[in-house]
Amino acid sequence: MSPEASDDVTGAAFGAAPRPQHLIVTVFGRYVRAHGGVIQVADLIEMMAVLGADASAVRSAVSRLKRRGVLVSIRSGGGAAYRLAESLEGVFSAGDHRIFEDRRAQASDPWLLASFSVPERERPLRHQLRKLLQRLGFGQVSGGLWIAPGRIADETRTALRGAGLDGYVELFLGDRVSDEPLVQAVRRWWDLPAIEPMYRGFIDGFRPVLTAEETDQEAFALHVGVITQWRRLTYLDPGIPLELLPEGWVGLEAERLFAELHQRLEPAAERFVAAVMS
Repeated sequence: MSPEASDDVTGAAFGAAPRPQHLIVTVFGRYVRAHGGVIQVADLIEMMAVLGADASAVRSAVSRLKRRGVLVSIRSGGGAAYRLAESLEGVFSAGDHRIFEDRRAQASDPWLLASFSVPERERPLRHQLRKLLQRLGFGQVSGGLWIAPGRIADETRTALRGAGLDGYVELFLGDRVSDEPLVQAVRRWWDLPAIEPMYRGFIDGFRPVLTAEETDQEAFALHVGVITQWRRLTYLDPGIPLELLPEGWVGLEAERLFAELHQRLEPAAERFVAAVMS
């Protein structure tokens, strides 16, 4: 998988309305995979209309995702249909863990270190590596040394192999023994002040949904929007141990809100999807 394709899978820049291709990735990742993995073009267009995308926007987004190796076109049921590229199943499985499961590391857990060295003749690969590690949520210790909670080790190996960059990176799991307090180091490695308002924006944007009444169709639209925005946050904060974060870290409130929204919206959203794809 190319770094560009990975951008589509992990999510859009936070804050702006998600682009159609990012919504499509959520629809495939959460719903199409659970319903056989294949969706008819007409069904996808119907679902995306609920999300505010017209047929031409859907077709354009699908074409882009096909070019980037995310979607594959097939024939099914006598018509055109799409499925995710088989090579991305590991990426989506890892995404499921990030999005829907407890993702906070403990302070006693090992750290994952990624060290890379790229020959001068292949200098452009350095940018690709940095971009991929940033996308996975790594913090930067120094130019060629990056760090993340050890629990994303398998996901990191999968992503590096998919991008064809694993041959340039050495991965290590271990403990930190430097004298500087780890709390201070974490605040150097990650830009926590930049992440905090994004969590706050998620809370402010979606908290009203908890008390709203909606149809199955509306629940689907809200659920896709919630997942699409939350996905991006889980890659900015890869589960840094709570003990190492500022007191009253707003990310915990956002995590609780996401869990409540997911539990509340998914049953109705699932009914809508099942009706469309039946």
